[in-house]
Amino acid sequence: MKRVFLIVLDSFGIGAMPDSESFGDVGVNTLASCATSDKLHIPNMLRAGLGNIDGVTCLPKEAAPMGAYARLKEVSMGKDTTIGHWEIAGIVSENPLPTYPDGFPDEVLIPFMEQTGRGVLANAPWSGTEVIDRFGQEHMETGKLIVYTSADSVFQIAAHEDIVPPEQLYEYCRIARKILQGKHGVGRVIARPFVGEPGSFKRTANRHDFSLEPPKETLPEAVKNAGLDSIGVGKIHDIFAGIGLTEYVYNKSNANGMEHTDNFAARDFHGLCFVNLVDFDMQFGHRRDIPGYAAALTEFDSWLGRFLPTMGEEDVLMITADHGCDPGYTATTDHTREYIPLLILGKQIKPVNLGTRASFADIAATVAEFLNVPLDTPGVSFAQEVL
Repeated sequence: MKRVFLIVLDSFGIGAMPDSESFGDVGVNTLASCATSDKLHIPNMLRAGLGNIDGVTCLPKEAAPMGAYARLKEVSMGKDTTIGHWEIAGIVSENPLPTYPDGFPDEVLIPFMEQTGRGVLANAPWSGTEVIDRFGQEHMETGKLIVYTSADSVFQIAAHEDIVPPEQLYEYCRIARKILQGKHGVGRVIARPFVGEPGSFKRTANRHDFSLEPPKETLPEAVKNAGLDSIGVGKIHDIFAGIGLTEYVYNKSNANGMEHTDNFAARDFHGLCFVNLVDFDMQFGHRRDIPGYAAALTEFDSWLGRFLPTMGEEDVLMITADHGCDPGYTATTDHTREYIPLLILGKQIKPVNLGTRASFADIAATVAEFLNVPLDTPGVSFAQEVL
């Protein structure tokens, strides 16, 4: 194959994993929640075999699917963006990244405050919108930074753009990233700029993630090292700490990410185009917005119907996810531990049910075989089963 388009619908889980309760998730199913909404209209993904995947009972089955399909299990000990993408890219994380249900300790905060010259507010797990509503005015009055976390391995810094311009906030995040290593090596340090007045604060599109570097070679790096194009769209550059990409572009929205994918598809590249569409997670999953999530899936499916006819003879499209974030699960607003779907489409791809795969890393092994690049991964390729 010449080109692989690997698209992650961020948080599009398809049902609870067997160990989901140990992660605090009971009966979660992102897809099933979205299927309750009349905003969901996904004929192209249904034709691709989404409803035929193992365990999917909330959608109709396609009599003659046009692609290969599978359900994938997460082996890594986590349910966050970093660990999910790392496993998709070939790395299984046996140990969870550190989390901070009681906030960050002084050994992290004191050097952070000394090096930034600013105090800290919040320092606890918070919803991103609630924390700026609660502490935004005090932040504007004092200049202290709003530092918070979630159930995920993240150190988040929120600041009003009039008080701390985004570039300055990014520098504070770089300071935090250098501090947060070793036993405090969180998956991501995240800049969360916002604007507005007390009572009407709003986060902006200037979010930026500063990720922990992967511990070994990933799929994008293997593709780059083989002399091929390794393109990142959306959060991919941040998730992999910029390692392994020959080119990248950020997204302002899902629609913008799909536009970027179209633009790369119009070019004659050879290699991998790795895409993350984060609005499913950030705008709708965490906000427990079922109609919004369903409408976003409908928007993606409409784009998919336009994209498929443009694919070349040696193109493969793989659609998957990195974890769940069930918009119908009200016990928390966090990610949910779920299986993920995989749809594989292309002119040389035959329709086949690949069943339930043992690891997300099977994707990395398969893409590496498609592109004929060496990659050391525990994943098992299914390339020969679908060609």
